[in-house]
Amino acid sequence: MKNRRAALCTIAALPLALARAGGSGAQQNGRRFLVGLLDASDRTDWWTAFRQQLTDLGYVEGRNISYEMRLAKGELDHLPGMARELVRLKANVIATSGTAAAIAAKKATTTIPIVMTTGTDQVSLGLAATLSHPGGNVTGLSTLTSELMAKRFELIHELLPNLKRLAVLWHSENVSSMASVRDLESVTAKAKVALQTVGVAGPEDLAAAFLTMAQQRAEAVIVVQTPLMYTERKVIAALALNNKLPSMYGATEYVVDGGLRSYAPSYPELFRHAAIYVHKILAGANPGDLPIEQPSTFEFVINKRTAQALGIVVAKSMLARATRVVE
Repeated sequence: MKNRRAALCTIAALPLALARAGGSGAQQNGRRFLVGLLDASDRTDWWTAFRQQLTDLGYVEGRNISYEMRLAKGELDHLPGMARELVRLKANVIATSGTAAAIAAKKATTTIPIVMTTGTDQVSLGLAATLSHPGGNVTGLSTLTSELMAKRFELIHELLPNLKRLAVLWHSENVSSMASVRDLESVTAKAKVALQTVGVAGPEDLAAAFLTMAQQRAEAVIVVQTPLMYTERKVIAALALNNKLPSMYGATEYVVDGGLRSYAPSYPELFRHAAIYVHKILAGANPGDLPIEQPSTFEFVINKRTAQALGIVVAKSMLARATRVVE
């Protein structure tokens, strides 16, 4: 994989954030903190970045901090029980990944601070009063999942200028997926591209979903980023390739695992930034006073091998714009 440009997530400008957090040393005072990690998927690499950032801030696992991780691996019905377990363990902070995880944590406690590493639509879902002043026990990052659908459509349409029929694959059991589908419906209607919405309830539905796309003559597919889709990303990338469907995703890892293209924030960078939120809270900050921040720079990743397998020639100008190219 080539690094074409270092895509920095400006909300996570670490030197500035560290200065605002009050320096790089952990506020220990003899205390040992328990941080609960609640993930709707299984994004262990991203959590490694989170824990490394806390290490850089002076927290030493086994000495002044410990972690309890709960991974739902796309099984969203497991989240409420996992969240209650972290509350029973008396976590000082619960860090969540995925909107469903944040909702489960919020329902489990109104007093333990909750830091979202990823999520979307926090205000409309009742997780925060406003992004600038959440007001409750939830703060962290918003990943603009639905708002980015227009850009992903623009990029797939640029690659396939004669596109007439596009499929969108989404998790019908995920509360935030429908917003992404609605945003995509709006932009495809303006472009006069027919949109085929294909919802799946679980991984067992994926093969049939791609068969439906092929039968209805879809020419490309955009996959809505959710915990289920992320967990099944290798299967989805293989199904898209086997069905000759150019694909667009909401995280770099899909493309690393064989998908065609992605446009998304740097999630490891978001997780590192979320760790700074945890540091601030452990040092005494009120989560309700910490604004929910949004990314403003993004990674555009292309898998050149997959493009070649699909018979697609990617223009040199487009490759030059990519943050990374998988050769």
